[in-house]
Amino acid sequence: MKLSLSYPIPAPRDRVFSAITDPLILQRCIEGCEKMVQTGANAYDVHLKIGVAGLKGNYSGKVQLLDVKCPEAYTLILEGKGAPGFVKGAANLQLIDREAQTELRCEADIQVGGMIAAIGSRLIEATARKTMDDFFKKFAAALQETN
Repeated sequence: MKLSLSYPIPAPRDRVFSAITDPLILQRCIEGCEKMVQTGANAYDVHLKIGVAGLKGNYSGKVQLLDVKCPEAYTLILEGKGAPGFVKGAANLQLIDREAQTELRCEADIQVGGMIAAIGSRLIEATARKTMDDFFKKFAAALQETN
């Protein structure tokens, strides 16, 4: 499944980039993220508890940031598994300076397997979009709090 999304973030690009690569901020903004532990340079182990029907369960996985070009872009690689199945994906994030705000563009390619794949691509895509929308709303709010 491919997703293409864009979000306006009301903060300067360098500040957005710093926050979008900060594991403490990410953990606070990712719904159900119970733990995010750095395991290497730009690499993390994550533990999530997801309460969405069809995806419900505990997941553990790995996240890695590649091709980091501060403050412009990076690629996020993720893989996770839990009782309902697995998720693998890559997302290219690009930050575009727009005067007093930053446009964050995300191009993602996600694969799912196991029981997750049985719930249907429309529900998976709708859930992925809602999850990303929720994340970026919390992320923008977190940046405003630290302002």
